[in-house]
Amino acid sequence: MARRLLAGGHDVVVWDQRADTVRGFSRNGAIGASTLADLAARLVTPRAIWLMVPAGDPTEQTVTALAEHLQQGDTIIDGGNTHFKDDVRRAATLAMRGIHYLDVGTSGGVWGAERGYCLMIGGPQHAAERLTPIFRTLAPGQGAIAPSKGLDLSKTTAHEGFLYCGPSGAGHFVKMIHNGIEYGLMQAYAEGFDIMGNASKATLPENQRYDLNLRDIAELWRRGSVVSSWLLDLAALALAADPQLSQFTGTVADSGEGRWTVDAAIDEEVSADVLTAALYARFRSRRDHTFAEKLLSALRAQFGGHVEPSR
Repeated sequence: MARRLLAGGHDVVVWDQRADTVRGFSRNGAIGASTLADLAARLVTPRAIWLMVPAGDPTEQTVTALAEHLQQGDTIIDGGNTHFKDDVRRAATLAMRGIHYLDVGTSGGVWGAERGYCLMIGGPQHAAERLTPIFRTLAPGQGAIAPSKGLDLSKTTAHEGFLYCGPSGAGHFVKMIHNGIEYGLMQAYAEGFDIMGNASKATLPENQRYDLNLRDIAELWRRGSVVSSWLLDLAALALAADPQLSQFTGTVADSGEGRWTVDAAIDEEVSADVLTAALYARFRSRRDHTFAEKLLSALRAQFGGHVEPSR
């Protein structure tokens, strides 16, 4: 993100716990800072400081420490995956000191430096509007994707890849739901390709077995299919590089936002069957066999004398 801002002509001051990272950016046009205090001192007021820090205590500690070096009119931007309720609390605390706090859900991953970042913005609207040039530089822009028919471009920036979503917490709330949906989409692709990958099993009728080329099918679906997406593009890249995905164990982590999405659904009493199942599938991936599966085997043995298959 710092490289994209530099390429867009912005003056960028950088700080990181790793001094070699700071030195690297300094060689590429950024101004390096040695501490958070030094970072604040090198910026012109009103300052805007963008944090990309893991959610939870690391963000909490960084915001608290940084605020000691800021003054009224400055803005802290949290671009990490913070829980929206923490944003609401932090924004209220900082507002008492006249410091603005923006929560900016950021999507784009490692490809964002080239493709641009989709930005979902929450917080004081006037603070967000002041920093529009930063958001516009980081975002992908309209590019070759035509705006949806009927969209009033005079009333939104959504077609440019960034959007003010509402007051404090709204940006990270939208990003949280975005990631929850991402869980479901990824799970759907994973299950679909798994079914195709097992279509040649010997247990199937011989005339209903299919030795399918998953790499080519992923490539095929990228063109004209209703299930095409950037996630499918990434699946095609992975399969082209390693058709058997042999370098992966299949243990899938979750960043927390899938859990928070399910929590929000519970709070709102909204059904979220697919997103919840996708989250649980990630839990399942971390264990060889669950207690539930052991109980299934025990019940089958009790009522029918079924013996577990040998390993």
